[in-house]
Amino acid sequence: SSGINAEYGGHSRNLAEFQTAEVDFSIHTLPIFARFTEVCKQLIEKGGRNFKLLQGLSSETSGGLLVCLSAEAADKFVEEMRSEGGTAWIVGDVVPGNKTSRIADNPEIIEVSY
Repeated sequence: SSGINAEYGGHSRNLAEFQTAEVDFSIHTLPIFARFTEVCKQLIEKGGRNFKLLQGLSSETSGGLLVCLSAEAADKFVEEMRSEGGTAWIVGDVVPGNKTSRIADNPEIIEVSY
């Protein structure tokens, strides 16, 4: 396995579809509200609904704003956001592809306080 799941990610997939270049978004990091990963795992283990949190399809990801920037601009953006007291993360890479989004099999999870 390549370590990347095929075609997942709500916001990232939507953004990838509107790119003029033939690219994919390869997501390696998911900022998620603190403790939601464990809650979702317990729900699944107990036969509850799978909200597909780790596939980037659940609203409990801490997202809402996904920005696509060059690597240099992204580093500067994150630095500026943090210097102003905000939060920002680099969550993936733009790679040649078919205008979709792929999430790593085991993405890094960043638990975000809310």
